[in-house]
Amino acid sequence: MWASTLKDMIENLVAEGYIKSKRVLKAFENVPRELFVPKDLIKYAYIDRPLPIGFDQTISAPHMVAVMTEALDPQECNLVLEVGTGSGYQAAILAELVDPLSKGCGHVVSIELIPQLAQFARDNLRRSGHIDRVSIIVGDGGLGVGLEREVFDRIIVTAASPDIPAPLISQLKRRGRMVIPVGSPEIQVLTIVDKKHDGSISIKRDIPCVFVPLRGTYGYKNHNLAFSSS
Repeated sequence: MWASTLKDMIENLVAEGYIKSKRVLKAFENVPRELFVPKDLIKYAYIDRPLPIGFDQTISAPHMVAVMTEALDPQECNLVLEVGTGSGYQAAILAELVDPLSKGCGHVVSIELIPQLAQFARDNLRRSGHIDRVSIIVGDGGLGVGLEREVFDRIIVTAASPDIPAPLISQLKRRGRMVIPVGSPEIQVLTIVDKKHDGSISIKRDIPCVFVPLRGTYGYKNHNLAFSSS
């Protein structure tokens, strides 16, 4: 899907049914994607496709950012964990939803394994005006923030995983939701995990998708250590 401006891109995403809610629409309007791509790729910023950001990583296609955001359904004042910061674009969209007026009632914690990308994202978020609403941690995202208690209202994983990492289940609040691509390294299914009031979970498998692989403890080399989604 070709688009040359932010307005064109959003109109296309709405017409194709990827952006469904007014809240997500406004979030997209407030986050110029051109601020989150390498300078030499700015002319492609509003095309609906992934773009390389270095280190074998990509910024997701706009339609997939919309799909994951709509599925996650973050609410104002939520605390959100993102696994896989990348360029910071998804984090900025989430920040607009959990703390639209930058009042400090909601926040996004984003974990990135690659230090250089973490700094790239910080710089991008500073330019876009979202750095006060996003905290970036360098670390193994499959482990979450290293706590063994329910912390986050929402968790989003922007890398392909062979299974649902057990620490992320543990750090998801009751009545919380996680969205994660689960499957083989070649193709995954976007998976929606809801934790119920009693701590049990329900799993819904949504649409096929393709993401870069999750690295670290719960990546494909160590998939036997993960919480199985099957």
